[in-house]
Amino acid sequence: MSLLSVSHLRKSFGGAVALRDASLELRAGETLALIGENGAGKSTLIKILAGVVAPDGGSIQLDGEPATLRDPGEAHRRGFRFIHQELNFVPSLSAAENIFMGRGYPRRFGLVDWGALHARASSALRALDVNHIGARTSMARLSIGDRMLVKIAAAFVEDADAPARIFVMDEPTAALTGEESARLFRILDSLRRRGCGILYVSHRLDEVLAVADRISVLRDGETRATLTANEASKTELIELMMGHSAAEAVGPVIAPESERVVLSAQGLSGEGLRDVSFELREGEILGFAGLANAGTERLTNVLISNARTGRVTLDGASLKLFGPADAWKRGFAIVPRERRAQGLLMAHDIANNVALPHLDRVNRLRLFVDRGAERARAAEMGRRVRLRSTGTLQKVRKLSGGNQQKVVFARAVAGTPRVLLLDEPTRGVDVVAKFDIYALLRDLAAHGTGVIVVSSDHEEILQLCSRVVVMREGRVAAVVSTEALAPRRLLALCYGEATG
Repeated sequence: MSLLSVSHLRKSFGGAVALRDASLELRAGETLALIGENGAGKSTLIKILAGVVAPDGGSIQLDGEPATLRDPGEAHRRGFRFIHQELNFVPSLSAAENIFMGRGYPRRFGLVDWGALHARASSALRALDVNHIGARTSMARLSIGDRMLVKIAAAFVEDADAPARIFVMDEPTAALTGEESARLFRILDSLRRRGCGILYVSHRLDEVLAVADRISVLRDGETRATLTANEASKTELIELMMGHSAAEAVGPVIAPESERVVLSAQGLSGEGLRDVSFELREGEILGFAGLANAGTERLTNVLISNARTGRVTLDGASLKLFGPADAWKRGFAIVPRERRAQGLLMAHDIANNVALPHLDRVNRLRLFVDRGAERARAAEMGRRVRLRSTGTLQKVRKLSGGNQQKVVFARAVAGTPRVLLLDEPTRGVDVVAKFDIYALLRDLAAHGTGVIVVSSDHEEILQLCSRVVVMREGRVAAVVSTEALAPRRLLALCYGEATG
């Protein structure tokens, strides 16, 4: 039985075509994966289903009957639930308050019924088998992964007047650990058995092949193919997304030729890190891996913080940094973990965002910014990272999540940094764009930049890095070469298990 049928949807924004001919069918009791490069039209399709934007043409049917989704409230009443990759939350409010944000708090005698609010929020968290997050806990105190679990839980709040039937999940595991992702997948299986339909959007093709029944591929706003998961391969999916053949491999890991140490940390401590020491060589891509709360997620902040203890040297000279702005001036470039909260001026255009830490390169007489030079530089960097936009004057808030990440990346490489700090650099970036980013990182390393990659994606670590620093409980547990290092062995090191 078809729960949702989308036929020949079209949508343009000004002169930019977002959807040309998008079609898909979601059946009861199945997971349909939707994949495509950044800019392929996935986000626009989701916004149409959510009632945020109206299509220019095409049709939507629910249970075989025509449906018009006029606004988010209508989508909710028709049984849609959405889980987005962007962590939009209010840190000063509790988990329960964030779970009910946008839907209205339960009330009694005209006042907020706090008991019902906390009880229903706790029930939604339990549905995810999340027992370590209290409904009253402030969001500011939670890790990124736990914040995502709270936002996911919002989709599982029981609503007798509008029961959930269709779950639309946009990169739901982007901030989750392997254990948290496995917990979510168990919930998805339960929903399927209940007859719900799941539209699953992800750039992680291994994950897609594992969880989906069928896979639809969008390219340039058109549905190019729909395959059953058991007949699809990763290579075939990549080629369908790109429109031409592509080698799946990104090439062998290249060890640096130089033994010169660019960055050295000795006894680095702060924000949960304890006595962390490592060396980054000129032209090296050095990985940092660990489980949730192992300390990798705090490494960049501690390294550039004035509050840290320990000794850090850059090219042999002692270095004390006073935050991100100072780090950029001293030859560092940073790709932060949370692009919206930490990396972008959402209301500004692409050119402004790329140029922000490099204004001395595009100013005249140190009095005003040369906008022509700023736009030219941004356009050049955009081409290097395969940024999809209508031009350098497009507002960043109007870009897809993956293209927003590319803007952050373009800014980071624009100044040819001495040290590049990357914290989950390809989160939300499609698999094809990853290849381009990997090639760009290798090119920077070949020209002498030292690169630090903090990533929860062990495949990414093994594809990029010549060495990996494994962390546990805020300390360095091991430093190993990635040559002949199997993913299973790396995971065992993260867990602290002895392997032969």
